[in-house]
Amino acid sequence: MNTTLKHWKEAATLILAAGQRLGADSLSSRTPLTAASGSPPGSSYERSHLPHRSSFDYDVLLLKRSSKSGFMPNAYVFPGGMVDSSDFSSEWLDIFKSFRNSPSFGLRSVKQPAETRPPIFATDRLKLGSPIPGEVAFRICALRETFEESGVLLVVSKLEEKSLLKSIEDRCATDPALHYKVNELGSSELTRWRALVNQNPSNFIRMCRELEVLPNIWALQEWGNWLTPAGRYGVTRFDTAFFMCCLQGTPHTLHDEKEIVRFQWSTPSEVLQSYQAQELWIAPPQFYELSRMCRFPVLNDLHNFASQRATEGCEQWLPVVFSKDEHYISLLPGDKLYPLDTSGKTQVDTSTDSQLEDPQDDSALHRIVILNPYTTSLQITITPRYNHLLPVVEPALSHDSKSQL
Repeated sequence: MNTTLKHWKEAATLILAAGQRLGADSLSSRTPLTAASGSPPGSSYERSHLPHRSSFDYDVLLLKRSSKSGFMPNAYVFPGGMVDSSDFSSEWLDIFKSFRNSPSFGLRSVKQPAETRPPIFATDRLKLGSPIPGEVAFRICALRETFEESGVLLVVSKLEEKSLLKSIEDRCATDPALHYKVNELGSSELTRWRALVNQNPSNFIRMCRELEVLPNIWALQEWGNWLTPAGRYGVTRFDTAFFMCCLQGTPHTLHDEKEIVRFQWSTPSEVLQSYQAQELWIAPPQFYELSRMCRFPVLNDLHNFASQRATEGCEQWLPVVFSKDEHYISLLPGDKLYPLDTSGKTQVDTSTDSQLEDPQDDSALHRIVILNPYTTSLQITITPRYNHLLPVVEPALSHDSKSQL
């Protein structure tokens, strides 16, 4: 854990996409949207449309936070949570003993230079007293939290360890697509271990040791890094690593009846539609990432893109939010008004910017416009860094608008 952080607590989130097990005929009729990576500036600011829900062959897992939660109560979120010191425990060296001498425990290398890596990954954890790299510890955190909150357990058995290590060393298993094993324990054993891990996160290490399994850190692909903006969601702020994982089929899921009061598996477009209809509330990062996923209605395409793109690394995004005429504008890196100082105390001078309400040119825009809690739109003309996706942009709809999804 990074105890030197002043404003943020480190966390990890897992975007979990799972196939609907539809027939071959259904899959063959699905046509992915063209990925926006490398598209000319301005392409995402043009009016677009979300793909119809029937275009998707997968769902994404969302969990509803309790109304008693101190951070974003009642919000629908991806599974995840705050890092625990046990996620950085040296005990993991014994669990991963076959992988400890491989670069980053057998994870694929990142092309992004270390000096431009987000601090959540670039920080030297040895100097903070842990031999576990950030890339590993935050994946462990995401897997542990997903297990605690939803009962979905992604692990690799010791019997598979040697073959997995060999395939990684031979670089022939960088795409073990969609065959990850989930929840293979008996229901009573799964329930027992889940209760123990909820009581004490360090029991996740104990569980892996006693069951002779490894947290499947290789199933998670680096996707993004969001920081909580100042003054929007209470005092607590999080520096969160976002990972993507694609599963062949939907696993058995349970909410934890504490922090999480319900779960749902829905297509990205269904979630966005429900948000627009005020049936559920999602925060801007979820809105943005689900809009990104709409570029790939086909699960295999999403998985292949995520696993290949992950080697490029990701960019740290600290939204800088300010109010303008009773609504909010959240600036993201690359926007022409994004401040160089992102300490969280910076105030953006917008008094002379006539383009805030209705930008008239194709200058650099990368912003989320929040007209009210259920009316959000994206204004983007930049080209994403590190070969990432632009979201599918849908015109902002008021709560009484009729969606055509």
